[in-house]
Amino acid sequence: MAIAAEVLSKDTIVLHGTRYKRPTRPVVVVCVDGFDPTYLEQGIADVTLPTLASFVKNGFHKTAKVAMPSFTNPNNVSIITGVPTAIHGIAGNYFLDSVTGKEMMVLDDSLLRGSTILAEMAAQGVRVAAITAKDKLRRIIDHGLTENCICFSTEKATDAELKQWVGRSQRPDQYSGDLSLCVLDAGIKILEAGRADLFYLTLSDFVQHKHAPGTPEATEFMQGVDSRIGRLVELGAVVAVTGDHGMSDKSKTDGSPNALFVQDALEIQFNLAPGQIRVICPITDPFVKHHGALGGFVRVHVLDEAIRAQAPVMVDYLRELPAVEVALLKEDAAREFEMPLDREGDFVVVSKKNFVVGGCATEHDLSTLGDHRLRSHGGLSEQDVPLLMSMPITEDESTSSRQWRNFSIFDLILNHGQ
Repeated sequence: MAIAAEVLSKDTIVLHGTRYKRPTRPVVVVCVDGFDPTYLEQGIADVTLPTLASFVKNGFHKTAKVAMPSFTNPNNVSIITGVPTAIHGIAGNYFLDSVTGKEMMVLDDSLLRGSTILAEMAAQGVRVAAITAKDKLRRIIDHGLTENCICFSTEKATDAELKQWVGRSQRPDQYSGDLSLCVLDAGIKILEAGRADLFYLTLSDFVQHKHAPGTPEATEFMQGVDSRIGRLVELGAVVAVTGDHGMSDKSKTDGSPNALFVQDALEIQFNLAPGQIRVICPITDPFVKHHGALGGFVRVHVLDEAIRAQAPVMVDYLRELPAVEVALLKEDAAREFEMPLDREGDFVVVSKKNFVVGGCATEHDLSTLGDHRLRSHGGLSEQDVPLLMSMPITEDESTSSRQWRNFSIFDLILNHGQ
């Protein structure tokens, strides 16, 4: 697949082998962070999501699979590039650099390989508005955007951006559902002003980490999302909605986290000294209060060359543990999950639906969870998300048999929704 975009005409671009039509009307793509299908199902059953219910009934609706691992950075970048992480290169929120040996948080576009749909459209004169809740994403998503574009995060918006595009004088709290609702409010104001043609609005999963579908807090938040999406449709936009990952309860019956600390387990089982292996939790980001850096996927790096040959034995041991759904050596993991081989650990571990995996117990601060049950993501169990659009498509053999992905959303809305 090509890395660079090929411009076929002023009305069409091609990126990574997919052709995308230029918007002919306002086009809005919304990524609801942590959009597990159960939030949609519960809201429709409770008649609290009239806009999204109308998408299901009269528009387009499928259950799509997200990119692995099912975390925020990999999937937002997959959405704006239209491809899995093996191609764009960002396979986590946090990683160990195999060259420098340093652990690093992904906070900008320096690891991105190739361009984005947003950047290529902007290069053709399409006015793009890319608004994020989390500033870590803003610094990735603004890759290649031109001066005629609008790009900011509600987490770190300037006073001028807040006043002009959100209508507020203060930024919302980082740990609040309002951080996400402000993203949608900004999209509405920009659309009302006729200031953009192509929108990417991506939210935070603070509410979903804390509140299960059907709870008052989750219902109130999803109603706020639904009403604002409805307003975007009223203003004449075609709107498509998906998620970057699902969400699962990861707690025991007593409310305590159902966790396997992989580094602790391996060091005990194989009598390893500190520093011989290192478990990296790719869910780690500036918002760890949500989840204590515990998710459904970890990478294990064998740092001591003398024990690297034991990696297959370690994988076999982990596969037998009750918390583990999949443990794979790096080559198998990269192939199976479409991830970049050169950025893998020596092996990966994926937890079962109601478990999480971490590194060392002493490195995970769970006090910030308070009285809330741990809800998290990252594994195969959180790969399902809704894929919705405000209008139907003409089904043919290729679309009816297609395994839809969340990163098909720009193909869906630009090529089938105009």
